[in-house]
Amino acid sequence: MKTRIISRHGWGGLILAGCLAAALPGRALAAPETAERPSGQWVCQGANGKLQYRTTPAGDRIMDFSHAGYMGGGVALPQVPVRRTVRPSGAGDDTAAIQAALDQVAALPLEGGFRGAVLLAPGTFVCERTLSITASGVVLRGSGSAAESPTRSTIRMTGRPHTAIVIRGQAGGGGGRGSRSEAAADRTPDESQPFRAAATTIADAYVPSGSSSFTVRDAAGLAVGDTIEILRPVTEAWIRFMQMHDLVRDGRPQTWLRAGSSIACERRITGLHGSRVTVDVPLSDSFDARYLNPPGSRVVKIRPPDRLSQAGVENLHLESPPQPISHSQPHFTALRINGEDCWARDLVIDETMNSVAVSGRRITLQRVSVNRKALHQGSSRPAEFAPNGSQVLLDRCSVNADNVWFVGTGSGHTGPIVLLNCVFRGNGRAEAHQRWSTGLLYDNCRAPEGGMDFRNRGSMGSGHGWTMGWGVAWNCVAKDFVVQNPPGAVNWLIGCIGSRQTQARPFGAGPHLPEGTVDSHGTPVAPSSLYLAQLAERLGPQAVKNIGY
Repeated sequence: MKTRIISRHGWGGLILAGCLAAALPGRALAAPETAERPSGQWVCQGANGKLQYRTTPAGDRIMDFSHAGYMGGGVALPQVPVRRTVRPSGAGDDTAAIQAALDQVAALPLEGGFRGAVLLAPGTFVCERTLSITASGVVLRGSGSAAESPTRSTIRMTGRPHTAIVIRGQAGGGGGRGSRSEAAADRTPDESQPFRAAATTIADAYVPSGSSSFTVRDAAGLAVGDTIEILRPVTEAWIRFMQMHDLVRDGRPQTWLRAGSSIACERRITGLHGSRVTVDVPLSDSFDARYLNPPGSRVVKIRPPDRLSQAGVENLHLESPPQPISHSQPHFTALRINGEDCWARDLVIDETMNSVAVSGRRITLQRVSVNRKALHQGSSRPAEFAPNGSQVLLDRCSVNADNVWFVGTGSGHTGPIVLLNCVFRGNGRAEAHQRWSTGLLYDNCRAPEGGMDFRNRGSMGSGHGWTMGWGVAWNCVAKDFVVQNPPGAVNWLIGCIGSRQTQARPFGAGPHLPEGTVDSHGTPVAPSSLYLAQLAERLGPQAVKNIGY
């Protein structure tokens, strides 16, 4: 049975009767966790204990975010055996000694997807240059807890501004021949066969956000196991529909997204029934043929990217000299990861700027803390976390700083991207920063002196415009939130505590933009964590335990 309701925020939709009943006063809720909380209107646990989703009239729903993180979510970060140990020299630059150990481990054969870890003994290592992990299966690990001295290992950055640690395949690619993990190889059993290109277009008039399947015009050449890119075109019609065609700053036109470009979403085919394609991870955006045809949304079979994989950084303290400067000047940064199934855990990072950035897919940052006492100078701000990939999980991470973006996404990134139980101290903000990324979840995050945003930045930057669609803030606490609904899309504020702000488009003369879709403002909802509830439902309760909950 389904019941149609219209919310006070103007979105009609379908909500399963069990979910509606759970939300009514005086009714017993489905699970012990929900006993003291109302059920969310958009996701709730029904009488059978299963999550049930409300949809917009077009069929859009909150996506399944549980695919974010290492190995696609719910997999414990590995414990990789030590193959080399390095001790601090106590005099001079330690970069060469650490890099030599990393290179030696990189030359070892893969065993179960891993080569080994380089262990830094307790003490302080002075590094004047970047440390690079360029092969799959290599880990850089410190001793003890990164938060505890004197047992911890510290990398003290000196010399010219540089990045402390980079995880990236040589020339920006993968980790070399045979570098893919065994798990990655298992996903592409036909990898040894000649690659045969295939391309088609989406045939559906509308594919809702959150969908895991769609219809193509011609499925010839596609097969289960294929890696595909779904290319969503940026058309003049869509730019005008989004009201991004008239951005002006200081009398000069600004470009949001260039017409003729496209936004790519990488997925793997898990089912093929006639011309109906099912993919491994739900889509984080909708596809509306009214604004995307011509040329239409393309589906292109690609070679599985040869990304570096199974590499990580653990149990380290990184520190740079204080930097009371603008991020437009040369500055020290902490960590860059470009790969697949990579991680960073238990890092304490002091005084770097634009500290941690990731790209690629299926990456976990767990208990990574960024602390800055030196105040950044200038109105433009650095982003201390930049999760610019897909299936990225920031778990129990934190920032302690003023005048920064706690988190900022770039242009055209497709989720899921999840921030889980993160804490942000200072007057900064966590936000989708520019040019239409989709599928970001703030889950039980706190910014008591700052804010969290899904908004239209208008002509800020060089035309950042609409920054996020289909984003969710779930049971968060902040000083304030700016959550706005883009044309044809939804951003949700659910169970959150903090002031709700409305704004006009920056550098525009128009009225305040409509607020996003709000549910249970000021009162947290059940389930208490959306990500963990989705993970438990998809993979079982052990998956939640695997990641430390």
